[in-house]
Amino acid sequence: MGTAITLRADFTADDLRTLAKASRDARQTRRLLALAAIYDGGARGDAAKIGGVGLQIVRDWVVRFNAEGPDGLVDRQAPGKTPLLTDAQRTALAKAVEAGPKPYLDGVVRWRLVDLAQWLWEEFGVSVSRQTLGRELRAMGFRKLSARPRHYDQDPEAQADFKKTSPIGWRRSGRGSQPGPSLSCGGRTRPE
Repeated sequence: MGTAITLRADFTADDLRTLAKASRDARQTRRLLALAAIYDGGARGDAAKIGGVGLQIVRDWVVRFNAEGPDGLVDRQAPGKTPLLTDAQRTALAKAVEAGPKPYLDGVVRWRLVDLAQWLWEEFGVSVSRQTLGRELRAMGFRKLSARPRHYDQDPEAQADFKKTSPIGWRRSGRGSQPGPSLSCGGRTRPE
């Protein structure tokens, strides 16, 4: 079994407890208190119980604390997956979408996601799925728009003539007009 990594000498157990009181991050507080137990001369196993973790994790905390101080005990955000498209490729894609396809060159009259994915493969050698490409375009501010179909032989004058118009002003019915008689089936509904 190897020797334990020693903690840096510029902090004391009381310093770590003071930092733990001031911290608003519960995980950092737990880690600081576990390291304070080590400063007090406790075993690493006791520090692991205080932190609710295993010995290897306590070792990782000691390494991070020695390298970065108390700020090294704050959780970091994971970097995540690297994007498929670079900024230069996104710029080229945006220009291609705004310019539209050239039918004689691209073989299409309007861009579809499949066509843009093929264009990216031919231009940059990047393989992108339709779903990912749609997400990228939406993040860049593009929306899927389709023109409303229009018949080639529409006549705007015929449409205007066909539209129904309502009377300009409604008139109130005269006094003599009565509501019509109520309709009944003619038979009695109750026996007498």
